[in-house]
Amino acid sequence: MKDVVLEAEGIDTFYGRSQILFGMSLRVCAGEVVTLMGRNGMGKTTTVRSLMGLTRASRGSIRVEGRELRGSPAFKVARHGLAVVPEGRQVFPNLTVSEHLKVAQANRSANRGEWTLARAFALFPGLADRRSAFGNQLSGGEQQMLAIARALVTNPRILILDEATEGLAPLMRDEIWRCLDTLKKSGLSILLIDKDLEALTRLADQHTIIEKGRVAWSGTSDDLRMNGEIQRRYLGI
Repeated sequence: MKDVVLEAEGIDTFYGRSQILFGMSLRVCAGEVVTLMGRNGMGKTTTVRSLMGLTRASRGSIRVEGRELRGSPAFKVARHGLAVVPEGRQVFPNLTVSEHLKVAQANRSANRGEWTLARAFALFPGLADRRSAFGNQLSGGEQQMLAIARALVTNPRILILDEATEGLAPLMRDEIWRCLDTLKKSGLSILLIDKDLEALTRLADQHTIIEKGRVAWSGTSDDLRMNGEIQRRYLGI
């Protein structure tokens, strides 16, 4: 059995009086890539926000390597090894690429395989060439590479990506998938949201499909490839 890095059980989350998540559960083990899939508006981003402590889950459990974190503020969740690449990238327009990474850089666990700026630039050579460019001077693809690099230099136990390739040109999408494949081979645990079913089933170990805030289906890539009915019912394919 692989060690469980992140486990959420029975999560209920509300925005005001409107309940968005109903008993949401998922698990990411060491070295796994797990996807969270579903149509727009089904609760995927709310799940990410609940895991990160950005939107408080009212019930359930969120554990990182066995430590209960539900109710903890986002900065404490981040200190325990969760790093998010948010939908929309959210880079600072008036910071350079290097400044983004220097501000985020941390190695609280004193990992030997520390994610330094040099290692991040080695993963994204095109970003290294733009290290002096400001955030608002970058293309969408470069901003996404920066958002991933910014998360990596916190040396996370688990990397969470919300809409990893949304709005990117085909060549840049290929670059992001190459990066994620490299990160998986390095042993990093990843929770991934995206709409590219083919790429997701090629990369990921496990999939969780969410429908109206509830887990509708979960299984392996082989299970999902062979189940056209599940794809049509919940993913609109």
